[in-house]
Amino acid sequence: MNKIDRPYVCPAELAGTLDNFFRRIIHKPRKILKPYISSGMTVLDLGCGPGYFTAELARLVGEDGTVIAADLQQKMLEKMAGRIRGAGLEQRVEAHICPADRIGISTKIDFVLAFWMVHEVTDKQKMFEELKSLLNPGGRILIVEPKIHVTGKSFNKMIDILEVAGLQIIERPEVSISRAVLVQIRNS
Repeated sequence: MNKIDRPYVCPAELAGTLDNFFRRIIHKPRKILKPYISSGMTVLDLGCGPGYFTAELARLVGEDGTVIAADLQQKMLEKMAGRIRGAGLEQRVEAHICPADRIGISTKIDFVLAFWMVHEVTDKQKMFEELKSLLNPGGRILIVEPKIHVTGKSFNKMIDILEVAGLQIIERPEVSISRAVLVQIRNS
């Protein structure tokens, strides 16, 4: 695969574009996440970036829950850690650096948030299969992609890939300027 074929990964130097005044108006983490998160859950914030959603996930899982904030870039994880520092959430959040070709965790997960990151993954089928293997029974994955980067056709192609991996759509939530699906393991 040549450099042109590789998806673009937002560099840590542009993390500010993921957390700005406009985003705070249109993407309210609590409003987006509260319907899916319960106290005591283990949640994977996949591609957490600078932690825009991580702190709210940690609040929602409560003292008995865990958030695994995973990213490819150490600098993004450092920004996320700085964001939660002093908020009393540090004990609930585990930072995880992903290898280039997989997520690389073995913890069973109740909920995965993949917000504006799936389009950056080269081998989506492999990622969906790995996520499926990590889900607890009844576990769900919320995938949200930006309309500015992901066309309807590309989003539908991604849905085809996740269905081949054994996942099924259970909801199509409305998220501003985004395309979104909530998925779980397909019932046999």
